[in-house]
Order: sequence, then C-alpha cells, then structure tokens
Amino acid sequence: MKKLQALLLSLALLFFSACNKKKVAALESELATKNEQVEQLEAQLAHAQSTQASLLDRMADLSVVNKDGAESIKKSLENITQQYSFIQDLTTKIQSKDSLNLALVMNLKRSLSNIDDEDIQVEVKGGFVHVSISDKLLFQSGSSRINQAAYSVLGKIATVVNDHDNLNIMVEGHTDDVPISNSCTADNWDLSVKRATSVVRVLQDDYYVAPERMTAAGRSQYVPKASNTTAGGRSLNRRTEIIIMPKLDQFFKLLEPPVVQD
Repeated sequence: MKKLQALLLSLALLFFSACNKKKVAALESELATKNEQVEQLEAQLAHAQSTQASLLDRMADLSVVNKDGAESIKKSLENITQQYSFIQDLTTKIQSKDSLNLALVMNLKRSLSNIDDEDIQVEVKGGFVHVSISDKLLFQSGSSRINQAAYSVLGKIATVVNDHDNLNIMVEGHTDDVPISNSCTADNWDLSVKRATSVVRVLQDDYYVAPERMTAAGRSQYVPKASNTTAGGRSLNRRTEIIIMPKLDQFFKLLEPPVVQD
C-alpha cells in the first residue's frame, strides 16, 4: 500500500511538473510575442516622432517663407502706391503746366495782337512756349543792333514774363545758311549769338527781367524752320526765339520718380 501511494505521488508530481513546464513554455512564448509587439510599437513610435519633428520643421520653414512673402507683397504694394501717387502728381503738374502755357500764349497773343502774324508767332512746342520774332522786326540785315521799333515788342513780352517769375527765359538766335563775314561778325554762329545777347540786354536793362532767369544762345543755321532753298524759307529761318520754360531745377525735380523699396 505504501509503495502504491509513493508511486501515485510520484506520478502526480511528474504530471504537475509536466503541466508547469507547458505553462512556462506557453508563457515564455507569449512573452516573446509581446516583446516583439513592443519592439514593433517602439519602432512605430520612433518613426512617428521623427515624422512629427520633420513636419514641425517644415511648418517652421513655411512660416518663415510666408512671413517673408507677406513682407515682400507689402513692400510691392507700397511701391505700387508710391508710383501711382507719383503718376497722379505728375499728371496734375503737367496739366497745371499746360494750363499755364495756355494762359501765357493767350496773354502774349493779346499783348502782341497789333503786330503782323508773319513777323511774330506764339506757340507751344515741346511743352514750352515759343515766341518767334523775325529778324526784320528786330534787326537790320546782318546786324545785331536792336531796331528802335523792336523795343515796344520786347517790352510787351517782358511785361508778361515778369508776371511769372517762376519761369526762365532762353533767347535763341537763328540764321539762314547764307554765310556772313564782316569786320564785326565772324560767321553765322557769331551773328546768332550776338543777336540773342542783344535781346537779353534789352530785356534786362530796359524792362527789368532778372538776368539770372535768362540764357542767351546762338543756333546759327542748324535749326531751320523751313528749307533754305527759297527766299521765303530763308526769311523764316532768320529769327530770334524767346522760349519760356520752367526753371530747370524745378523741372528735373518734377521728373524724379519715388524711391522704390528693395
């Protein structure tokens, strides 16, 4: 009986030992599986963290790009606004200058209405008022001395220009292409300059036009109004032009564009 009990006990122990080994093996297998799952999850987490960091970096870059882009757009809009204001201002000033030119032309024509249109012409050319006076009205042939009758004409012009002291005056002498040379005059250049200088002196000395407003220039035969092949054409080319224009510093300032931001 005792041997039987011992045998049964041994069998029971072997049974329980075999069961434990199976459980242990099953648990170890399950643990290994869980470890593999944990490793996979850790790898997935690391990948997600890396992706998140990359996305955050890209978002930061985009934020900088968007900020720079917005600043660039802002500067472009400011430049466009400045240029638009400049164009508007320039247009207004040009319209104002055109109105002034029209007023000058009307005043000059009214003052000179009793003079033959063939001897004096008033017109706007290149944005400036030109008063063209024939040489026969101002000078004797080949001379730079002002005729006595011409003082009245120059006085009327001086009255108009003295009412607009913000304008400058250029006096240009012009000749035909017939050469001239005598004891007083070297050539057509010399004659054109001397005639312009004579007109400037009369405007300054007799009619008080400020000398700093005036320029005397000779153009000789090189800016003709008509062909020099006919007597009528040569007569038109022998003239003195008084050009009334804005002061050059104001004119160039008017044309200055606004400063564009980089």
